[in-house]
Amino acid sequence: MTGTASPGRKRVRTDHLSPWPAQAMQALLDRDPAGIRDGDPLPLGWHWLYFRQPVRASHLGPDGHARRGAFMPDVGLPRRMWAGGELRARSPVRIGEPAELRSEIREVERKRGKSGRLVFVTVGHAVHQGGRTCVEEEQVIVYREAQQPRDVRGHAQSTPPPDPQPADHATNPAADWTRTFTPTTVTLFQFSALTYNGHRIHYDHPYATEIEGYPGLLVHGPLTALLLLDAARRHGGAPSRFRYRALAPLFADESITLAVRPESRRVEALGPAGTIAMRGWVG
Repeated sequence: MTGTASPGRKRVRTDHLSPWPAQAMQALLDRDPAGIRDGDPLPLGWHWLYFRQPVRASHLGPDGHARRGAFMPDVGLPRRMWAGGELRARSPVRIGEPAELRSEIREVERKRGKSGRLVFVTVGHAVHQGGRTCVEEEQVIVYREAQQPRDVRGHAQSTPPPDPQPADHATNPAADWTRTFTPTTVTLFQFSALTYNGHRIHYDHPYATEIEGYPGLLVHGPLTALLLLDAARRHGGAPSRFRYRALAPLFADESITLAVRPESRRVEALGPAGTIAMRGWVG
């Protein structure tokens, strides 16, 4: 392992939470941007739209992300994916006010899977506003070895931690509410721009297929998570807690089925073949 990979590294970012990013997300979801404005509470997870800082072109890695080593550790593996995480709402985050994001590397764990070496980096985040802790978060990012181009459709984007609530797909309760969402290449471009995410798997088709070995452009893990949170809000009210796991990739121009299963408090994003791509639990 190269570079410094010890837990404990911290970072603090500040931002004035202007309405524009939230309004742009409203538009991406095909809703009236004016439906959210100054003083409104920010939906859970939407702080991902904020606290972005520019990165000099010379400080970018070959995948389009900032070179690792400044905050995220350089673990010597090139491929990066979200494996899962948890969000907990403590107090409303208000649009139109300044806020602070405090981040810390909590754990760096090395494993070996079917695809080779893996490194899981657990990052803790907390959003503070007006002297209050508003959102607590834990993200798990997985780094993997390079691979030869191949079709990874149906394979997990990562090897996530064990499912905290294993379930037999054959006995899953019927979804009480479903809707479909088809992310186009424009959707992925807009979300990449909105979150200042330069990862080339979301907009550079030759890179995604020839270098990373995917059959097409990948849907952002955070976008899928926000779609699940939005589905939970629309059927059951705003959640105060959300745990999620990435299980398989989703691709541009292919429909995603968002399913809400209230009895188990579970939400799922399914690919066109019915494969569960992301599973979450709301509270």
